Amino acid sequence: MAGANKQCMTRLQKEYKSLLKDPVPNITAHPSPSNLLEWHFVLEGAKGTEYEGGVYHGKLVFPPEYPFKPPSISLFTPNGRFATNTKLCLSMTDYHPESWNPMWSVGTILTGLLSFMYDTQSTTGSITTTKQDKERMARESLAFNIKNPTFRKLFPSWVEELSRRTAAEAAQPATAPQAQPLTAKSESEDADQQPQQNGQAPVPSQAEGAAAAAGQRLEQQPQRRPGHHPPQPFGNTIVTLAIVVAVLAAVWVSSSNPGRDMLRSWAPWPGAGAGRSSS
Repeated sequence: MAGANKQCMTRLQKEYKSLLKDPVPNITAHPSPSNLLEWHFVLEGAKGTEYEGGVYHGKLVFPPEYPFKPPSISLFTPNGRFATNTKLCLSMTDYHPESWNPMWSVGTILTGLLSFMYDTQSTTGSITTTKQDKERMARESLAFNIKNPTFRKLFPSWVEELSRRTAAEAAQPATAPQAQPLTAKSESEDADQQPQQNGQAPVPSQAEGAAAAAGQRLEQQPQRRPGHHPPQPFGNTIVTLAIVVAVLAAVWVSSSNPGRDMLRSWAPWPGAGAGRSSS
């Protein structure tokens, strides 16, 4: 604090009391116990951004002429937006003293830094990374900060927060793989394979048994060639032929004298021989 004027000291002490009384959302800042001109701060990533869940540790260094000259700003935590351990070029830093306003305070400076962090405008000290990289760095940020002794000393509540998060993650049960439902096909296959596994032949269902019986009946029936008719019994043919001959003979004899004469010539009438012998 060598060289710091009384006005600078009074101003910084007043601002610290104001921050304790009315904290700025997502921002925490404390002066170093050994140097009032060096402040350490924490920025919390806002929900719905790639910085959500991130805890970013940085440092402000005020000149002895503060508030008439601006401070320098640097970040320690990897964040994907600004390079670490590098002074940032912003309108409220010592890169642009011409744009500095003595009415700005620590809360105003850090609010502007957080707003610029969500922007994509390039400046000295800014870097370009993917959204996935920023999200990964946000998840790893608090564990990274705990390694810094100054962070642990000035922000003990965040050390407790890391312990709480770690315990919560450890308490979450591991997600067991869900069993796949059996399909109709797999169930039928299991049913067919089960008797075989027990050393028994599979038992066919009623539908399978009916289909097998129908197939056996078809195999037992003789196969017929196209146009082939089965032979008729020989006895039926003789009877039919005899009936036809008898009918024709009866008609012929009853309706024709020559027919009777012809029949007589074939066979003598009964009693014809007896008449001749008596004469």
